[in-house]
Amino acid sequence: MRHLRLGVIVPSSNTTLEPLTQQIVASLNADKTLGLDVTVHFARVRVTKIALSADADAQFALEPMLNAARLLGDAYVDAIGWSGTSASWLGFASDEVLCKAIEEATGIPATTAVQGMNWILETIKDREVGLVTPYTPDINEAIQENYPAIGISIANERSRCAGLSDNVSFAALGDSAWDKMVGEVVHNGAETVLIMCTNARAAHRAHFWETQYTDKGLRVLDSVATTVVGMLRLLGIRVKSEAMVEQWGRVFES
Repeated sequence: MRHLRLGVIVPSSNTTLEPLTQQIVASLNADKTLGLDVTVHFARVRVTKIALSADADAQFALEPMLNAARLLGDAYVDAIGWSGTSASWLGFASDEVLCKAIEEATGIPATTAVQGMNWILETIKDREVGLVTPYTPDINEAIQENYPAIGISIANERSRCAGLSDNVSFAALGDSAWDKMVGEVVHNGAETVLIMCTNARAAHRAHFWETQYTDKGLRVLDSVATTVVGMLRLLGIRVKSEAMVEQWGRVFES
């Protein structure tokens, strides 16, 4: 049995990722074939809105992130994950800088939701990618502009958003809203769908969508789930579990 502590940095107004992450970890522990005993521990940084503005960008300054990471370090966690998607619109380099700084400050390996997502995307190249978010259209456009840097194009017809900017409101979007947006990007040719927001209450829907669109070979990469996958990967663990796939989708295929 391998005992692990995962440390997760949480946007302060996020009410979704903690319960979903706890549920994912409980599923990992329940699958006795994996031989894991995982606990998860959280620290918050102030984030209340998502927008393309100087004050919104300032929420993701390095020092508050490092303060949260140091507090997690007090719990001797084995890995630290930023369960936030800011790098998707600020640029992927911002996550690289953050993870390097966390590792230098704490001695603990670090990753992010977006890095976990992009690592999986590297393994499934040449697929049509769709983007679904609760954000405003300009945020989606910024995310679309960043992805060609890693060889991925997200066409406008495969991008959908709910038009919200108040972070706490994202969690109020129900299954029907997510079902509609995912359905539209899949019908427009998406084979892999990115759920880009850790305050999206959607990780539990991934397997439902993949089953609903099995003829498309659909894969859903939810950012709450990819934070966990990324941290496990840092620790040399790649989960291949049919039980996890049936609960959380193909993000846990390998």
